[in-house]
Amino acid sequence: MDGNERTTLNIEGMTCASCVGRVEKALSAVDGITDVAVNMATETAQFTADKPAVLAEAAQILETLGYPARTSKVTLNIASMSCASCVGRVDKALAEVPGVVSVSVNLAAETAAVEFLDGAMTVSDLMVASAASGYPAELSDADASQSRAERKADEARALSRRVALAAALALPVFILEMGAHLIPAFHHFIANSIGIQTSWLIQFVLATLVLFGPGLQFYAKGIPALAKGAPDMNSLVAVGTGAAWSYSVVATFLPGLLPEGVRAVYYEAAAVIVVLILIGRWLEARAKGRTGAAIQALLSLQVRTARVLRDGETVEVDVDTLAVGDLILVRPGERIPVDGDVTEGTSNVDESMITGEPVPVAKSAGAAVTGGTVNGTGSLTFRAARVGADTTLAQIIHMVEEAQGAKLPIQGLVDRVTLWFVPAVMAFAVLTVVVWLILGPDPALTFALVAGVSVLIIACPCAMGLATPTSIMVGTGRAAEMGVLFRKGDALQALSEVGVVAVDKTGTVTEGKPTLTDIVLANGFDRQQVLGQIAAVEALSEHPIAEAIVRGAENEGVDLPQAETFRSVTGYGVTASVNGQDVMVGADRYMNREGIEVAPLQDTERDLAKRGRTALYAAIDGRLAAVIAVADPVKPESRAAIETLHRAGLHVVMITGDKRETAEAIAKETGIDQVIAGVLPDGKIAALDDLRARGRKIAFVGDGINDAPALAHADVGIAIGTGTDVAIESADVVLMSGDLRGVVNAVEVSRRTMANIRQNLIWAFGYNVALIPVAAGVLYPAFGILLSPVFAAGAMALSSVSVLANALRLRRVAPAMSETTSPPAQTKSVSEHGARQIGGTT
Repeated sequence: MDGNERTTLNIEGMTCASCVGRVEKALSAVDGITDVAVNMATETAQFTADKPAVLAEAAQILETLGYPARTSKVTLNIASMSCASCVGRVDKALAEVPGVVSVSVNLAAETAAVEFLDGAMTVSDLMVASAASGYPAELSDADASQSRAERKADEARALSRRVALAAALALPVFILEMGAHLIPAFHHFIANSIGIQTSWLIQFVLATLVLFGPGLQFYAKGIPALAKGAPDMNSLVAVGTGAAWSYSVVATFLPGLLPEGVRAVYYEAAAVIVVLILIGRWLEARAKGRTGAAIQALLSLQVRTARVLRDGETVEVDVDTLAVGDLILVRPGERIPVDGDVTEGTSNVDESMITGEPVPVAKSAGAAVTGGTVNGTGSLTFRAARVGADTTLAQIIHMVEEAQGAKLPIQGLVDRVTLWFVPAVMAFAVLTVVVWLILGPDPALTFALVAGVSVLIIACPCAMGLATPTSIMVGTGRAAEMGVLFRKGDALQALSEVGVVAVDKTGTVTEGKPTLTDIVLANGFDRQQVLGQIAAVEALSEHPIAEAIVRGAENEGVDLPQAETFRSVTGYGVTASVNGQDVMVGADRYMNREGIEVAPLQDTERDLAKRGRTALYAAIDGRLAAVIAVADPVKPESRAAIETLHRAGLHVVMITGDKRETAEAIAKETGIDQVIAGVLPDGKIAALDDLRARGRKIAFVGDGINDAPALAHADVGIAIGTGTDVAIESADVVLMSGDLRGVVNAVEVSRRTMANIRQNLIWAFGYNVALIPVAAGVLYPAFGILLSPVFAAGAMALSSVSVLANALRLRRVAPAMSETTSPPAQTKSVSEHGARQIGGTT
């Protein structure tokens, strides 16, 4: 691990928001750890560590705190070990990998058993470290770790067994006690048959089995936390049920210590409370497993084996052993294992699981294929370009996991409240007991016990802790299924607050694949010669317009001479020496800067720009030679997407380096509200600042290298996934589809997720604000209503499950725009409006 690397640990034992607060506070206090984000729904802690050594310290602190970091074990087969010194070197190499807890190397078996912090490293890190020390390693135990969904499924199964046992033991207790209260005849039957004291003894035995059997976890975790002065949800349950049970034990075995009027037992309350809370946790575990369904769906796309062509033979190998350059064969209907480029064969590939677009994409030699997508009816052979963690699918999974574990600004309020919430509740419960003892009617002790226990049980902050992270998990997961990747979790909240969407033109609103449409010559110049010289210069540029000019010249059969001393002037144009002549190609500002008179062709250039062309001037040896124009067709989806953004109340602005006339033509065609044209790359930042000065948050959408500064400077940077890696790395949100429909879907998911979070928080806080006073007995003086601890436990469990159920509704969010969304019938490409063949006026 390098310095300042983002690390994730999987944390055990967090049950409520106060647990989250304590874990975050403890990690933040470790020297060398910054930017801590603890997530209850994903059960993770993310932080930045400045050196590897702090991981061990963090793990130790978490262990002491009672929230241990989850560990995994793996067995590696180690090659080339021959003596004890080999064992020592392997042991040392593996132990130095950040996150390793223990290493046991066995010379006889030629294996190494390694225990490591789950999430802090990968098995491949161990294999690399072992190989670097001279001892190649391979995975022996394929079951090194479980997926989160598998863990949650196991947890839910274990909880279901505990619920069944607890319910079976508690039911007789409930019938014996509550039946006697509710049905006088049943009370007399008990008294006249086995006797009240025997009934209490039976209840004692069964309730004790419930509390210290299935319910033991509450005491094992809650009492130590209380002793440390950091009570959590388990402490509330332990104190509440323990008080009810202890009071009942005194009434059963030492009745003389209590006034005759208050000799009663509450075994059924203690037992049923444990059952109800276990039921709530069981439902919670099942729901939490479903919140990570999107990640599991992405993981299921990863192929485990691949067919590799070696020495003319097809060999099936583990996908982890693939290397860049391997030739891989994919048969019809199979999933493509890694990213690469097709070398042979033709087929249609279903890329919907990556891009969210359902229409299969034709693939032939030279086309790129993405790991995780499904091959159609043809066979393909392709050369691996990216393997392992570098594949698109692996990066998508990493992005989604990062976003799901992030903390939104809205979570700050929850953290501040919950950090003191549990101690405040315990203090309030004590105050409730005191008030009842002083002011309550007889039997005051009984009323005080019931009210105090009810306050402790009903005030659990589980729902508060789950309110935000569960919605983030489900929302970002659903977005990924729609081809929208939130690289940074806080972008989920920021995008919902955006008022202006600023878009780049080329490759965002337009196809980004311009074609040469016009060349208009100044007097005294030969068309073939000028076009050849311009194309020779542009052949050395990587700009899409340059490619269009070169392509157009080649299509005409023009021979391209050799260009020398090429120089690019960012935002202005390019220049080079061709056949001994200085050739310049660029915007009017470039010509003006170099003192070249453009007046003879100025009207022509403006006319071309008004018709949506991008027009450039060319000068040879200081004389204006031509105006050359290209047209970049508008993407068919752009107009419909912009109309949908308008309906969402967003102001759409286009920022481009193109001329105003060209930009205005594009804006008119697509319905864009405002145009900022003629902007140099560094001017896009100033343009964003001008828009932001009006008090609105800005989202910027782009795809090129020159968009990277603007993507980073905007409140939310949105990169078209078909763009460059630099642009994607600078963005907060990545759209796997190549058009503006992804922006519409990103805004939709963001707003729906934030609405869901607000609903959860209103419920969680409202529940506690409303019911804690009720549990304390505030309604008793006026209405004679005192909440039973059993109902308090049921309400508490229902609160958490309600929050989870509400978050899971986000799984049903439909794309606001999809592949089948038709653009308006009147939409036409600018290139269709009066395009001329190459070779216009001479």
